[in-house]
Formats: sequence, C-alpha cells, structure tokens
Amino acid sequence: MRALRVIAPFTIEIAELADLIPGADQLLVSVERAGICGTDVELYSGDMAYYESGRTTYPVQIGHEWTGIVSGVGTGVSRSWLGKRVTGDTMLGCGLCTRCASGRTHICDQRIEIGITDGWGGGLAEQILIPERYAFVIPESISIAAAAMIEPAGNSLRTVEATGLVDHQKLLILGLGTIGLLAAQFARAKNIEVHVAGERESSLNFARELGIMHTHTIADIQESTGSGFDAVIDASSSDFMPNLALQRVLPGGKVVLIGLSGTPSLIDTRVQVLKDVTVVGILSASPGLRGAINYFASGAVNPEPLISEVIGLRDVANRLAGNRGIEAGPGPKIHVDPRIL
Repeated sequence: MRALRVIAPFTIEIAELADLIPGADQLLVSVERAGICGTDVELYSGDMAYYESGRTTYPVQIGHEWTGIVSGVGTGVSRSWLGKRVTGDTMLGCGLCTRCASGRTHICDQRIEIGITDGWGGGLAEQILIPERYAFVIPESISIAAAAMIEPAGNSLRTVEATGLVDHQKLLILGLGTIGLLAAQFARAKNIEVHVAGERESSLNFARELGIMHTHTIADIQESTGSGFDAVIDASSSDFMPNLALQRVLPGGKVVLIGLSGTPSLIDTRVQVLKDVTVVGILSASPGLRGAINYFASGAVNPEPLISEVIGLRDVANRLAGNRGIEAGPGPKIHVDPRIL
C-alpha cells in the first residue's frame, strides 16, 4: 500500500509498504478521505511535544481524521462489517486501567494516538487498521466529506457541551479554525446565541457566510466594555486568548479551553477566583464522536462548507508548509484522498 510518512522535520516520503493484515478483533479499512490539521503541521515541522517526550519518533504516518470502507476483518470480527463506511476513534487506551474500565480511554496514560504517537499508522495511506471496539459505522445520509470531519466535530461538540449553556444564553468563541467554526454550528443547533471572534477579516466574512450573525475582531473583544458572555470557548492557538476569555466571561460562567499555543499561556487566576469562573479543558473527540455522527446524520450540522479542497498525497507537504491551492475555497479544512498520488 502507499502511505505518507514524516521522516524528519519538514521532510515527507510517500512509501510503498506491505498491505496491512487485520489482527484479532481488528478491521481493515480502505481509506477514502483524510483531513489534515494543526497537529499534523506540528508533526511535520518537528514542533510536536511528543517528539521531545519520546512518545513519537520518526518516521510517523500521520492522519487521525479519516473515513473509509471496511475491506477485511480479523478473527473474532463479524463479516457483516465488510463494505460498511466507518471512521474510528483516535485514542486507543490500554484496556486494562481504571480509566479505560470507566470508558475514559482518551485519558489512559498508556494510550496510543492513531497517526500521532508511535504504535499505529494514520489515515494518510491507502489502508488503515482499527480495533472493532473503536470503529463507528457511518450512516448513508452522511457524505464521504462529512464522514472525514467527524473527529474534529467530536472535539467541537464536547467543547460546546462543556459550557453547559441552554437556549438563548450567550457564547463567545475565540478562533475561527475548524474547531471554532464547528463549535459555532453545534451551538447554533442548540439555540445558543453564538458570537465568534477572529484576527482576519476573511475568516470573519466566511463565518458570516455560514450564517453566524455576531462576528467580532479580537481587538473589538479586547476593547469591549459590554456585559460579557455566559461562556467563552478558546479554540485559538494564541497564548493570550485564555486570559482574554477570563476577562470576557460573566461571573459564575465557564471558560472552555481546547486550543493549544506554541508557548505557555498565562492567566490571572485572581480573576477566575473573584468571578467564580469554572475553567474546563477538553482533550480528544472520543466521548463526542457518537453525538457528532448523530448531528451530521440529522442534517442539524453540515461540515462540508468548511472543506476548502481535496488533494492527493504529493500536495500534502506543500499544504503542511502553510500554502493553499489556487482553487481552494475559503474554508479552513484541507482533505486528502490517499488513493490519489
């Protein structure tokens, strides 16, 4: 099979590897579509913290947002899986610890992260393996494009649910990447009053095209003296945003953090205490995958406008370097069809 691997900082190879063989309790999936995101950029540049800790070593076969058709099954797996479109969880727990036993495999200390850490190749390849217990069947009402958006959508849904907001309460989302825009869509589906803030006017214009009525520049939010928001989500990669979120949330509200900056973020905990604010961190889509599938299947949330282009494996390095295709749309998400060289 053909697979894309990062073999050194800023260095990619497209390798011809042996076809995969599903082991016991595993599905073999022929990949149709995979997304690339900020984590993949860090794996490409060498900035990923897992390199320093030793959890990830070169070469790494990236790609943790994917969908495909089950083309083989291992022993102990029903052949009824064959031909079904699936996606899978990224976080594979050890299955033995107390966290795994409680269903929190995504925070297992021994977890493998597909396409990120050592131990399991990702979806930028013609084939991928997934344990049956981590696979999710995609309903026929969900397109290939949307199916490959389920992993980031699971993160976004968890982020919105962590705010605890109900009808007509005010939510501010800082950051207009894939996670922030998907979070805005989930919040709108829950009848929450959504406000978004970003740095670039092009991103704000795109948010308006998606039907988000309340858009702000980051400078506007910094300078605002208004009443604030019932909850604030930081979906950015800026180190000052968590503190801005604390400033703009109302007393007794919630700040939900899902964005990660390249340098440590500093917050004034006195503000958190004196305003009685709850701060929540979100790691992984795992508990949100089923819900994201249901929202997509019902049509309540449509992720397809966020996809700017679909490329082949040879163009991946160019996009990871920060470039956009000449005909790319305005959305933040780039998809790869690994069947295309």
